[in-house]
Amino acid sequence: MPYGGLDWLAQTPEAPLEPELPIIDPHHHFWDRRTPRIPYAKYELAEILGDIGEGHNVVGTVFIEARSMYRPDLPAELRGVGEVQYVNGIAAASASGLYGPSRVAAGIVGRADLGLGADVGRVLEALQAAAPERFRGIRHSTARDPHPEIDNPVEPHLLGQMGSEAFREGARVLARMGLSYDAWLFHHQLHEAVDFARAVPELPIVLNHIGGLLRVGPYASRLDEVHATWRQGIADLATCPNVVVKLGGLGMPRFGFGFDLREVPIGSEELAKTMEPWLAYVIEQFGPERCMFESNFPVDKVSFGYGVMWNAFKRLSAGHTPAERASMFHDTAARFYRLDV
Repeated sequence: MPYGGLDWLAQTPEAPLEPELPIIDPHHHFWDRRTPRIPYAKYELAEILGDIGEGHNVVGTVFIEARSMYRPDLPAELRGVGEVQYVNGIAAASASGLYGPSRVAAGIVGRADLGLGADVGRVLEALQAAAPERFRGIRHSTARDPHPEIDNPVEPHLLGQMGSEAFREGARVLARMGLSYDAWLFHHQLHEAVDFARAVPELPIVLNHIGGLLRVGPYASRLDEVHATWRQGIADLATCPNVVVKLGGLGMPRFGFGFDLREVPIGSEELAKTMEPWLAYVIEQFGPERCMFESNFPVDKVSFGYGVMWNAFKRLSAGHTPAERASMFHDTAARFYRLDV
C-alpha cells in the first residue's frame, strides 16, 4: 500500500540548495473536491504556496489542464472554459502580490478537443476569452494503452488519435492562433508524436513527463524493451525542431520506480541518482535549451516533497554550465509559454 500524505512527506525534510536560483515550474494542476487517485483531493493556491514555501525561488508557474471545474451549463466541447475561468481567478489573486512574490499560474494551459478539426477554433477563442492575459495553449491527452490493467487517463479506446486528419487540422488552427500544444502520451506512442510534429511543424509542442514511461503491469517484465523503445522515440522526437520536453513526472506510480511505496520518503541525493540516467539522456538528445524541469504536482507528491524534488534537479544538473541550468530551470519555460516573470 502506498503511504502518501503530508505527515509521511514530513519525515524527509531538506533545506533548499541554491535558494536564489530562479525557477519557473511549468507543470502543475489545481483542483478541489476531486475524487482522488492520489491523497491530495484539494490543491489550490494555499497548497502550492505551501510547497513553494519550502524555500526554492519559484518565480512563476504554469497551470496544466486537469479536467476540473468544468461548466455543466455549456455544450460538452466548451465545458473546459470553466476550468480556465477558475484558474484565472487563482492567478489573479496571486498576481495581486498579497500572497508573495511568486506568480502562480502566470500561464494557463486548458483543454480543447483537436478532433473537432477546424471547428476547434471557436473553443480556443472561448478559452482565450476566459483568460486573455494568461491563456497559452491546450493539452489534449492522447495517452492510450490497449492493456486493461494500465490506468488510462481518459478515453482508452481512442488509439492513434494524433494520426487523424481532423486532429491535425485542429492542431493547425492552434498554431495559426499563436498557441502551443502540451503532448501527454505513453512511451510506445512516441513514434506517433514524431509523425504529428513533422506533419504540423509550425506548432510549438512540449512533450510532458519525458514521454510517459510505462514500467508497471505487462511492462514490468519487459523493462529492457521499454527502455529501448523509449530511447529510440526520444531520439527521433529530438530531430523535430518544434518540440521541447518537460523533465519530470517520474513520481507517478505508472513509471514503476516505487517511490510511493516507501515507509520513509526518498531524499534528494538518492532521487537525483535514480532520475539521472533518464533525464540525462533526454537532455543529451534535446539539449538544455529545449528542456524544462517540471514538478507535476500534486500528482508526483505521492512520491516525494516539492523541496526534495527541486533539490534533486539541482543535484543532477550540477555539471552543466550556468547558462544551461538557467535554460532548464527558467528560460526554456519562459520562452515556450511566453512568460515575463
